[in-house]
Amino acid sequence: MNKQKPAQSVNPTAYPFAAIVDQNEMKLALIVNVVNPRVGGVLIRGEKGTAKSTAVRALAQLLPAQPTVADCPYNCDPGRPCPACQARLEAGETLPVEQRRVRVVELPVGATEDRLLGTLDLEAALTEGEARFSPGILAAANRQILYVDEVNLLDDHLVDVLLDAAAMGVNSVERESVSLSHPASFTLVGTMNPEEGELRPQLTDRFGLCVQVRGLADPALRQEVIVRQLAWEADSAAFGAAWADEGRRISAAVARARELLPSVQAAPGVLERVVAVSLGLGTDGHRGDLTLLKGALTLAAWEGRNEATTGDVDRAALLALPHRLRRRPLAEMEFDIAEKIKRI
Repeated sequence: MNKQKPAQSVNPTAYPFAAIVDQNEMKLALIVNVVNPRVGGVLIRGEKGTAKSTAVRALAQLLPAQPTVADCPYNCDPGRPCPACQARLEAGETLPVEQRRVRVVELPVGATEDRLLGTLDLEAALTEGEARFSPGILAAANRQILYVDEVNLLDDHLVDVLLDAAAMGVNSVERESVSLSHPASFTLVGTMNPEEGELRPQLTDRFGLCVQVRGLADPALRQEVIVRQLAWEADSAAFGAAWADEGRRISAAVARARELLPSVQAAPGVLERVVAVSLGLGTDGHRGDLTLLKGALTLAAWEGRNEATTGDVDRAALLALPHRLRRRPLAEMEFDIAEKIKRI
């Protein structure tokens, strides 16, 4: 097995992930998703100014570099080439490969369906008479982080399409005379301020994890936020260097967890605990059960263990189930389910 290399360099102007004060639940949910994108993404709900966007952009700086076919519009893995690159290989072509950092690809609120999915290249059709596909945002996001700020303001239909692609890892396009599928496996992160409107429950449920963030109530922590922000603004390079060792530690831990994850097994009683917690909390459907198990396995990998325990299930439930509880408006997500889990 080829070991994934930790990120080799960090943008000195980006605020360091390790320097974000507190907000540990949000940081853990993001890490779980980059270790295991199959968890299904994370929805970060919270008031403005709580480091939601900062955390997403900072995390990308620490992710392991990955081999990529240099001229592929889908950023495909040379070990698992997309159909177009596979055809090139079968034709005897050697694919150019390079190591690339993971990027944050942003989906703007005003994006159209064609911009998201891709569409017919009209210029090629008119000038060359050839039906050619023009890749969209989902193509650029393959093997990257797809970030949707203010996801609650995005058209519901686009959110549906986005979540379908995230679940399947494939984008299928039917446009005029163009019919194709391409890989679209990405880490989905959506952020929203509930004061600006809620996301429909049916769509919220499609996010694997959901966390609620708020401004820090501890005076000492709030002071530390100010101190660190001013230090970063004064000299971002020096501030980044001061947190570089901790950043490298997180980067190496992510790489190790990704390598370990396929071998992590569920300990006896884990499946029973998954079902008991889901039923005990009154969650709808089965999506939460699957996410809960994936989350527990990923937490074990993150902590360097080969076996997930019932304790991992209970911890994962705090991230995977609150937004799936029946008859609980998302405006009431602040209630603590930890005590309920202990009684199940």
